[in-house]
Amino acid sequence: MENKMFCYQCQETAGCSGCTMSGVCGKKPEVANLQDLLVYVTKGLSAVTTALRKEGKEVPESINHLVSVNLFSTITNANFDYDAIFEKIRETIFVKEQLLGQLSEGSKANLPEAALWAGAEVEFDSKAKTVGVLSTENEDIRSLRELITYGLKGLAAYSKHANALLKDNVEVDAFLQKALAATLDDSLSVDDLVALTLETGKFGVDGMALLDEANTSAYGNPEITQVNIGVRNNPGILISGHDLKDLEMLLEQTKGTGVDVYTHSEMLPAHYYPFFKKYDNFAGNYGNAWWKQKEEFASFNGPILMTTNCIVPPADSYKDRLFTTGACGYPGCKHIDGKYGETKDFSEIIEMAKKCQAPTEIETGTITGGFAHEQVFALADTVVDAVKSGAIKKFVVMAGCDGRAKSRSYYSEFAQALPKDTVILTAGCAKYKYNKLDLGDIGGIPRVLDAGQCNDSYSLALIALKLKEVFELDDVNDLPIVYNISWYEQKAVIVLLALLYLGVKNIHLGPTLPAFLSPNVANVLVENFGIAGITTVEDDIKTLIG
Repeated sequence: MENKMFCYQCQETAGCSGCTMSGVCGKKPEVANLQDLLVYVTKGLSAVTTALRKEGKEVPESINHLVSVNLFSTITNANFDYDAIFEKIRETIFVKEQLLGQLSEGSKANLPEAALWAGAEVEFDSKAKTVGVLSTENEDIRSLRELITYGLKGLAAYSKHANALLKDNVEVDAFLQKALAATLDDSLSVDDLVALTLETGKFGVDGMALLDEANTSAYGNPEITQVNIGVRNNPGILISGHDLKDLEMLLEQTKGTGVDVYTHSEMLPAHYYPFFKKYDNFAGNYGNAWWKQKEEFASFNGPILMTTNCIVPPADSYKDRLFTTGACGYPGCKHIDGKYGETKDFSEIIEMAKKCQAPTEIETGTITGGFAHEQVFALADTVVDAVKSGAIKKFVVMAGCDGRAKSRSYYSEFAQALPKDTVILTAGCAKYKYNKLDLGDIGGIPRVLDAGQCNDSYSLALIALKLKEVFELDDVNDLPIVYNISWYEQKAVIVLLALLYLGVKNIHLGPTLPAFLSPNVANVLVENFGIAGITTVEDDIKTLIG
């Protein structure tokens, strides 16, 4: 049977090999194919911008932003809207054609086909079916191209969030576009692409540093915070995703309206920033990881604002009160536009909330977080003393993503089975597998130290490097830190590549290894970096903890 689509960029891809009829995420074939075309024309645009830079010409900031938003729109569970993707392709071709006019004829002669293609809109659907993942025939070249592309999608997400706070890094943008263009270059060998993969990790670190600086300069350094997981009696708005600027605008516009704002999933760590604590109507966190949203959005009763991935195709019971903004979208749901530096108008959401019932309570109590790098550095003496005394034997990095697969119960069981003298370092929605288990503390240090969103994984890298310095070690792998990371989408890919660039070895990755790793590419990661999958809780405890 002929494939209607082919996508294997996320962990839950069908049969751990690829979605061919419809996406497990809910993405329809025509949308999946159009996303392939958007990536293709964005790579073509990047080939043009890279050539312009080689000629010493400047690339406008708006073009860098366009590339980042285009890639972000194709991340798993971000944008399901055919019309929105179609418009992004049209815009990208228009912009690229304008830039082509600035290039010398010699440079134009060396451009790939993607940089020169400017098909009419009626050709988009047919062209889309020819430029997807499988258009690269060699399995290893295809694997490395996709590994790089998915890492760049994650890097684009970091850049987009920083851009929303008016922070840019032109070197990151230039590399991202150069690397995108390189995935079109048939002259590059496997060794060339392996080197580019590691270079992508280097710029992944730079991208995470950019976002960390953007967030902390705007909102302060995260601090230890207890977050309420119950509800109040006021009507509420639920905000999900990762974009802190959207949250700031929403909180500002809801002041004095009688409407409370609750975070969901990856937006939970917003409560850790000092800036947001001044809002009396910032009520708490509602619910759990992204994949539970169908039941939790229904019981919330009020409108929901999705600022980024992860969207689950909405049920009819709440679809009319689901709003999107930024790079995300869903057909039939109202999209709130707004350029960087402009104030978005959330009045429609606020007016809807006023007419809704208060959220239905699904949990009570609090959860504690806020252990980003500066907060942990402030506790450094206590932590070091605990390690030296033997009270803390090991740190276990359990960052990454959560998902709906039953196999992910492994991470709850693993956390519960860890010896009492271990501390979990986490970031991302993976924490929802164990952040409510009450694992206790070690001398006042909680056994689950939550650094924040997947976007905040940079904190975990800085903490490891700080401990390496404190203990005067030459190699980060000599630290009492092990890595058992769960992954789902492409931001986890750039985090993995960043860790590899920093020299971290023996990372365990699950619940399955990525389908886009060919056997040969997987062997390169195993042999050079000790990458491994997960097995059983008991065996992995023995391997990682001893």
